[in-house]
This record gives sequence, C-alpha cells and structure tokens, in this order.
Amino acid sequence: MNVTTNTISFKSIYADFKAITKAGLAISVVFSSLAGFVLGVDGFQSIDWLVLLKLAIGGYCMVGASNAYNQVIEKDLDALMDRTKNRPVPSGRMAPNTALVIASLLTVLGLVLLYTINPKTAMFGAISIFLYTSIYTPLKTMTPLSVFVGAFPGAIPFMLGWVAATGNFGIEAGTLFLIQFFWQFPHFWAIGWFLYEDYEKAGFFMLPSGKKDKSTALQIILYTVWLIIASLLPMTGYTGKLYITPIAGIVVFLLGLWMLFYAVRLFQLRTSKAARTLMLVSVSYITLLQIVYILDKFLRL
Repeated sequence: MNVTTNTISFKSIYADFKAITKAGLAISVVFSSLAGFVLGVDGFQSIDWLVLLKLAIGGYCMVGASNAYNQVIEKDLDALMDRTKNRPVPSGRMAPNTALVIASLLTVLGLVLLYTINPKTAMFGAISIFLYTSIYTPLKTMTPLSVFVGAFPGAIPFMLGWVAATGNFGIEAGTLFLIQFFWQFPHFWAIGWFLYEDYEKAGFFMLPSGKKDKSTALQIILYTVWLIIASLLPMTGYTGKLYITPIAGIVVFLLGLWMLFYAVRLFQLRTSKAARTLMLVSVSYITLLQIVYILDKFLRL
C-alpha cells in the first residue's frame, strides 16, 4: 500500500515539475542551445562533453525557472484559460510559494552551471530570465508589443550555445540570435491566432493588430521573409566562422519557402486550422534549419 502511494506521489510530483517548467518547451529550447554550441566548436573531436552537459542542464534550469516564475505571476489569469487552468499553481495542486522556491532554486543552479562554462554564458542566461519574467510577462496584458519584447529572451538560446563554446559574442552569435529573433514572430503570432479566444479570456494581447485579420496575417508573411533572409546570411561569407555552403543554403531556402507557403495560406484562409498548421511548420523549420547548419559544418570538416 505504501509503495503504491509513494509511486503515485512520485508520479504526481514528476508530472507537476514537468508542467511548472514546461518540459516540452524547455527541451526544444535546450536543443537550440546545444545546436549553437556544436556550431561554435572547431570540430567533433574538440567537443567538451562535460561543458555540453552543463549547458543542457543549466539551460533547462534557466528556461524552467522562467516558466515557473511566469506561472506564479499569472496564476489568476491562467485559471481563466482552458489551456492553462490545469497547471499546478492555478489548479491548486501546488502553492505559489512552492513554485517560487522551485523557480529560485532552478535560477541559482542554472546560473552556477552556466557560469562554470564562462561568465558571458551566465550573463545572457540571467538577461533572458529577467526580460521574460520582469518585462515580457507584465506587458502581455498591456500591449501586443509584448511579443517583440519576448522575442529577445526567446532568441538567446541559439546564440547562447555559441557563446558557451567560444566565450565570445561576435557576428556569429549575433547572426544566430537574429535568426531565432525573426522566427519568434510568425511562430507566436500563429499561436496567438488559434488561441485568440482563450487568450482573450485573460486579457492577453498577442496579435500585432489585436485581431485575427489581414494586417496580422500580412505581418506574419513579412517576418517570415525576414527570417528567410537572416537564415541565408551565413552563406554570404560575411558572418565570420559561421558559414554554410551554397548547397546548404538552397536547402535552407527551400525550408523557408515551405514556411512562407503556410504563412501565405494563413493570409488567404485566416482560420485557426491554418494558424495551427503554420505553428507546427515553424517548429519543424527551426529544428531542421539547425540540423542542416550542423550537418553542413561537419560534412565540410
């Protein structure tokens, strides 16, 4: 009986920890950091696996902390939305103070781990948490510009990996930042579109025009075009050690056209289904782009 109870208790704690840190999102963010790290090293043989492990755990801690702080701050608003009302804090399964302690411990652990890699990595991790919790989160109920502010911490992970590998923030890390920065807009506006009614219950302003209209859809197309351009910059030879071959550039361009197709489709249809499809395509796009960059780098070595 005790074993069963303990098992159930452990499962519920594990499930709540995954929910409070948004494990799925955190893992995808960590993947971006690891991709940036691999792009920053000189070759496969020069990968420091201990540093890679510290980046993965430290990165998860930082993202998890941001999400936990966010859920404490927005607990009352989360309770109003269908997609968030069953989270640990708004549902009452976890006390806000408990979530705050978890967030604080994750922050300290994450910063310490990232600092042992190099101080710049820890600095950018700290900036990410600060922007996400102290500026982006409060702005969500005030202005659609919250997405612009949120794009900054959201764009840090890809370039964080490069900084962790090299200890430098230069044109290479800046380019990786730019790519993920522009990617944020079509991705989150697509989410804001198909969850518009749910966000409206909590008073969140996520779409640039405030409505599911042609203006928002057009801006999604424009930012997708900027994303494609940014993604092709490493092919020009002007981005330092970050370089992709013309063949990889063609693949990246085709991936961009694939995403642009669904952005245009959203403009044409303006339906929640089209927005959800674009969101899923955008997730695939950024992951595939990172894989193409990595494969191109190591096939040239």
